[in-house]
Amino acid sequence: MDNATQATAKASPASFDPVAVRADFPILNESVRNGKPLVYLDSAATAQKPRVVIQRLQDYYARENANIHRGVHFLSEQATEAYESVRSKTAAFMGVADSDEIIFVKGATEGINLVAHGFAQSILKPGDQILLTEMEHHANIVPWQLAAERSGASIKVIPVTDDGDLDLAAFNRLLGPKTRLLAFTHVSNALGSINPAKAMIDQAHRAGVPVLLDGAQSFPHMEVSHRELDWDFAVFSGHKLFGPTGIGVLHGKREWLERFPPYQSGGDMIERVRFEGTTFKSIPGKFEAGTPHIAGVIGLGAAIDYVTQLDRQAAAEYEHRLLELARSGLEQSDGVRIIGNAAQRTGAVSFVIGDTHAHDIGTFLDADGIAIRAGHHCTQPLLARFGLAATARASFSIYNNEDDVQRLLAGIERLKRFF
Repeated sequence: MDNATQATAKASPASFDPVAVRADFPILNESVRNGKPLVYLDSAATAQKPRVVIQRLQDYYARENANIHRGVHFLSEQATEAYESVRSKTAAFMGVADSDEIIFVKGATEGINLVAHGFAQSILKPGDQILLTEMEHHANIVPWQLAAERSGASIKVIPVTDDGDLDLAAFNRLLGPKTRLLAFTHVSNALGSINPAKAMIDQAHRAGVPVLLDGAQSFPHMEVSHRELDWDFAVFSGHKLFGPTGIGVLHGKREWLERFPPYQSGGDMIERVRFEGTTFKSIPGKFEAGTPHIAGVIGLGAAIDYVTQLDRQAAAEYEHRLLELARSGLEQSDGVRIIGNAAQRTGAVSFVIGDTHAHDIGTFLDADGIAIRAGHHCTQPLLARFGLAATARASFSIYNNEDDVQRLLAGIERLKRFF
């Protein structure tokens, strides 16, 4: 079963206990604005953290805190072992055979910047083309603009249909002999559209073009495996996968990473330093300069453990039920317009309400304790394609429930009466 099917299949509630999962997230017991119980519908921006991740961070700082790699004392050895074990764990989670290809970065954004830097320095030449899509997050646009400026390459853009799907006919036309890289999001953070990653990667590879997959929105919602998709590069952020902020993962095939120069320099990424010159470690050390976010990596390991012990198929089906329940309610609400109606979707729904500004929608709902996102979602080109400057966005995760959806819909009805 492919990823899109996993995200949209009929539910199997017996294999997933949403009540037990919700109880794992202590923040959901909080009251927020005006003493209202929290309804958290902003997981596409950052996911909440389960108790096991919070506890693992506390345990590290209370019992294991030390710098890694360079110490011979007990705590340093313990911290190094904990840190490096997450590299192997992450490789298994991503379906990657060689754990040395896993690079810890501060987020998906830094991972993309690292690859863009490597391409600008080592691969791209004047006249080359970088192929992106119209639905990319700014983090998968701006680094490539800078890489193009430095190298003399240019950017081509795959357009989006009125439904919020990629125009695959245009993709076929744009993928050409000058294309040096295809970089695209697996799931749109603004629309929830699931892109046909395997078909696009296979087509690019047939043309001899490497691929970067932005998995920031897909890894939290579905099983995503290198064994199936065979990307050349993939990134995701820990904080969207129930882990700490400030940590992320870049996977890159060894043959590419070894061609890239260091992205940053300093301690721990070197073999030997002399004033006459320096030699560098091989991967992954070459790309992890200085003291890393040790606690973040260890917390990410706890988050991966938490996710992998769930029935991910059933979790995806449960999330999809909530998303479709919300979409159905919004579609039936006068004056509400959903932006995007992709054939395969997960995670989020964007909408507008008449002439009401998205920020007013977000502020009004916040007074009821309902947390949504309002703005351009770091996808200004995508919203401009739909003639918009901003939308309201509700995004869902495994800890949401039907009551969250009903409170959102009721809040929107009160908002319409108010305005």
